[in-house]
Amino acid sequence: MICKTVDILGMTKLEAKKRLEQTISATPPNCEITVIHGFHGGQALQNMLRKGLKHRRIKQRILSLNSGETVLVIE
Repeated sequence: MICKTVDILGMTKLEAKKRLEQTISATPPNCEITVIHGFHGGQALQNMLRKGLKHRRIKQRILSLNSGETVLVIE
């Protein structure tokens, strides 16, 4: 069940990480967060989200057919 959408386009990696950690902590269990990070402007946010972001509540990362977004499954 998709509960939230977060747009981190234009943010620095630090700003995006802080925003995502706050959003994940505030999201109820068994929800999905769709994160819009973009792709054509560079892959720094995408890589941070898909490989670098660690949070105990992230159960799964779903790579979308759209390279500019990733879905986080929260437990």
